Amino acid sequence: MSKTKKATALVLAASRLGPEDVVARSQNVSHKCLITLDGMIMIERVLREIREARDIDRIFISMEQPDLLDSVPYVRDLREKGEIQFVQSHENLFLSVTGAARDIEDPFPLLITTGDNALHTTEMIDYFCGELFSCAPDAGIAMTPAAVILDAYPEGKRAFYNLKDGGWSSCNLYAVMTEKALGATKAFEGGGQFGKNPQRILKAFGFIIMVLYKYKLATMATLVKRLSRRWGIDLKIIQMPYADAPIDVDNLGDVVLTEKILKARRAAADYGYKLILGPG
Repeated sequence: MSKTKKATALVLAASRLGPEDVVARSQNVSHKCLITLDGMIMIERVLREIREARDIDRIFISMEQPDLLDSVPYVRDLREKGEIQFVQSHENLFLSVTGAARDIEDPFPLLITTGDNALHTTEMIDYFCGELFSCAPDAGIAMTPAAVILDAYPEGKRAFYNLKDGGWSSCNLYAVMTEKALGATKAFEGGGQFGKNPQRILKAFGFIIMVLYKYKLATMATLVKRLSRRWGIDLKIIQMPYADAPIDVDNLGDVVLTEKILKARRAAADYGYKLILGPG
């Protein structure tokens, strides 16, 4: 990826579960990204952090229809100013990403995130993009080691991808840097989580990788090398040093934890401190 070219951000904000989304139902809104956390609507919080990122110059929101977010004044104002744009979402992550890449002029490098990443900060996005710029792969995936998360939240019950070199957790932050890497997103046709579903791993990654993963026979680096060969691309895992980066809002427990963290960050900021569990 050229250092002179900034990335396009794609925020996946469509409802996967529709009326069955208990998080959205808990606040009587149509979409999970429209819930309020610590006094701010979640999609607004996500967009504010992305807009400040140094390596992002365009933002697109993938959703069923653009007026669904017009109830959020901040988002409506940005849309009217042309500072964010909408692309049509589709029935799964793969089709939404490939559809966006088709509809957006000159889309690459394309950073992909979701509307429920309420704890992602500009600092995290800058770190991810900075690492991508430095190694220039065809695709990148942000992952945090379990040790980093458990050091901050020893009582946590997050699911990890357990490998030979320990556990890992996805940060719901991806990058498709080149057009040839776009086909690899088909692995996410059924969603972004694979941990306890061997059949999904088999379908997405093949038999050998499923066996290596299931029986913890490979490190993350080994799996990435195999996936790179399978897809014919240079795939890189960007190891994130932030304990909060993998925490998104998938259930009511996540709502409670996320709001607790946001309130702690705000209280720390009131006293002139930064409370982001990462380097520095």
